[in-house]
Amino acid sequence: MVQTAADPSWQDWGPYLAERAWGTVREDYSADGDAWASFPHDQARSRAYRWNEDGMAGFCDREQTWCLGLALWNGVDPILKERMFGLSNAEGNHGEDAKEYWWYLDATPTNSWQRWRYHYPQRAFPYDELITVNAGRTRLEPEYELADTGIFDDDRFCAVTVDYAKAGAHDLLMRITLENAGPETATITVLPTLWFRNTWSWTERDAPRPSVRRRAGGLVASRPNATDLVLQADGDPEPLFCDNETNTQRLYGEPGTTAYPKDGINDHVVNGAATVNPGQEGTKAALRYVITVAPGASRQIRLRLRDGDATGGSAAEGFDDFDAVLRRREREADDFYAALAPTDVSPDEALVMRQAFAGLLWSKQFYRFKVARWLDGDPATPPPPSGRGGIRNGRWRNINARDVMLMPDPWEYPWFASWDLAFHCVTMAHIDPAFAKAQLILMLREWYMHPSGQLPAYEWNFSDATPPTHAWAALRVFELDGGTDFEFLERVFHKLLMNFTWWTNNQDHGGKNLFEGGFMGLDNIAPLNRSTLPPEVGFLEQADATAWMAMYSLDLLEMALRLAAHDRAYEDVATTFFEHFLAVAAAANDAGLWDNTDAFYYDVLHLRTGATVPLKVRSLVGLIPVTASLSHGDSTVLQLDHFVARSAWFLEQNPTARRFSSAPGTGGTTLLALVEPQRVARILSEALDGSEMLSEFGIRSISAWHRQHPFRVEVEDAQATVDYEPGESTSGLFGGNSNWRGPVWFPLNVLLIEALHRYDGSLGAGQQLEYPAGSGVRRTLGQIADDLSARLVSLFLPGPDGTRVADSSHSTVPTTARWRDNVTFYEYYHGDTGQGLGASHQTGWTSLVAHLIVTRAARTTPTKAQ
Repeated sequence: MVQTAADPSWQDWGPYLAERAWGTVREDYSADGDAWASFPHDQARSRAYRWNEDGMAGFCDREQTWCLGLALWNGVDPILKERMFGLSNAEGNHGEDAKEYWWYLDATPTNSWQRWRYHYPQRAFPYDELITVNAGRTRLEPEYELADTGIFDDDRFCAVTVDYAKAGAHDLLMRITLENAGPETATITVLPTLWFRNTWSWTERDAPRPSVRRRAGGLVASRPNATDLVLQADGDPEPLFCDNETNTQRLYGEPGTTAYPKDGINDHVVNGAATVNPGQEGTKAALRYVITVAPGASRQIRLRLRDGDATGGSAAEGFDDFDAVLRRREREADDFYAALAPTDVSPDEALVMRQAFAGLLWSKQFYRFKVARWLDGDPATPPPPSGRGGIRNGRWRNINARDVMLMPDPWEYPWFASWDLAFHCVTMAHIDPAFAKAQLILMLREWYMHPSGQLPAYEWNFSDATPPTHAWAALRVFELDGGTDFEFLERVFHKLLMNFTWWTNNQDHGGKNLFEGGFMGLDNIAPLNRSTLPPEVGFLEQADATAWMAMYSLDLLEMALRLAAHDRAYEDVATTFFEHFLAVAAAANDAGLWDNTDAFYYDVLHLRTGATVPLKVRSLVGLIPVTASLSHGDSTVLQLDHFVARSAWFLEQNPTARRFSSAPGTGGTTLLALVEPQRVARILSEALDGSEMLSEFGIRSISAWHRQHPFRVEVEDAQATVDYEPGESTSGLFGGNSNWRGPVWFPLNVLLIEALHRYDGSLGAGQQLEYPAGSGVRRTLGQIADDLSARLVSLFLPGPDGTRVADSSHSTVPTTARWRDNVTFYEYYHGDTGQGLGASHQTGWTSLVAHLIVTRAARTTPTKAQ
């Protein structure tokens, strides 16, 4: 049961449980807005979450009323392993960072088959060592990782694999496999855990509570106005019960409402404390298995969770068909992905593609956040400190989220980010277009979009402006879904008109079609903090923001043209965006952003003194204009006589605008582009140079030329500098921990690849460039795009020794068979070596590698940068 259309209820239960909920804005009730310090990892086992839960290998329903997850204990750790450990933003020498090794190995859109793996050390987990050593390192030094501690020496770990398979929409099988990789017999306590999200502590004191109780052969979970759930357990585990409520005695020195709080099972298993309910009832329960595994051997635990009215008879009956169901679902997943892969895909590429899709599917999370309640406080709890709205998100009282959403990363970014989501949806459209469309529509709904038309950026500051990629994503999803769902296209189009109007009304200083916007998702790429430039200093006209608005105009134009083929009323709005695009293109090229000597686009700072300062940094800021292009078939447009007539009249009245609208090319298409073809050649001839922006693994975010030639600018007696940093940032920059000053990032690489294919489709073989620059080899723009795609894919492919490029510089990570086929998808990649950096489970937009594999035109071999 892989396809979703047959029965949507198969998505009622899924891996919607985050890997981390502590340290998030939602759980921050501090006076200063320091979310990481407000709710640290040390409190997570003892403090009930207000908004959503976390766990390992977790499943839940789409409302997260109940959760099923995994806890482990190796007999020597000071706490149970119930959630992944990592450093907060202040603790890491390069910001927040997960310090564990786990992977999302497989998944299907219906959640009918899921596989998760974790390497659990048999020695005591070095919590204090990781904190202390990283605290003693500077930004000039690498992060101190878990493998650096030597904890995996001699393979002293258990490979823990959790497989989920569904026998029906509400019938979930869970198989836990423990494989002892070490040289000695190991004993591991395994605690499959079933609990209810705490929804009762925040409202009236007498709110109805659910309960979990012992049942012969397992547990039964009861909740108000819902069917009971039964968890059947193979074997004879010991049931342990506590309540999913805060241990106020431990955290605050005050008596609590229960003698068996959230950490009761932890304290009982680790310390033998009398903190589990002898009455065998609570809102959180675990089944304790103590498993001894010989070296090289493996043991399995089997469980089954299903609606109570679907069960009956003895506990053993729940396992008669258990193994057969798992085999069938895995085989269905094999068939599903085999049909999706290109015919010439290699086994390694197929593995990368499948795990990229799996990581994306595991990144579907339940997201609950009612901002008004967060700002004002709950009826049953003390009011939060005043002034919270002045710290962040005070103007977003409309946000009332209670949805399953695609997150960038279930640990480091367990919250939605609107421009990330656009890229997630394009990849998701290959395997579940219905869900991708629903996600794009969701972000435009009134409980997310501000009444002003602004889309919320991300949880840390909904008011930030990030690139308007929603229209682009909607078009790509529409196409990948077959290009026939005009109801979807129309639905998003009308809401995007509101968002486009917000941009034109709020981010165009002086109404000159030169846009601002601030950091625009590219935090740290500029010499100045583009989000906090004081108005008394001046204002910044941004090459990237202006290009994004040109691209936005073209995307809405394309939508209007497609809709006008079915409803001629859209012709008028099509002409509006045609003319708007040409106005923005003219401003971008004629009002100072284009530097004809350097053949590049730059941000321009306009100081209060009247001085104009181009910020001459050769970066993605100046390449984004290349993405603002649209090619369309003339046969489609010629039938729209009003649009054709108005467009012709406009070009007649504004003849200089013709340079942005090419004549039909060899493919019978017309190209609208912010960057004229001759300028594209000039920009790319520099950018596609190994000493500039072309890396062996894609396009760098900043040119390596700045390694020896830093850019410096002085504003208000303060000097700012940008140089090339191929890896992690060596300074705090603007308070962020991500780095756009050199590494390779997937999202904009994919947009550039797509744009080159568009140019190639319109201009044909007549447009060729030397590639790489200085190689003496000339290639079409389409061939260049294919090569860039191959470079990005090569990051994940194993070399002769079996090591993948993205992992090759992590010298302390083992490369044995148990590690080698577990692909890690990082946030970004070292511009010189390809080493994976940043968030280590960013199978959000880095899952675009699957999109590249599925859509590639032909196999190409990566060419070394010259």
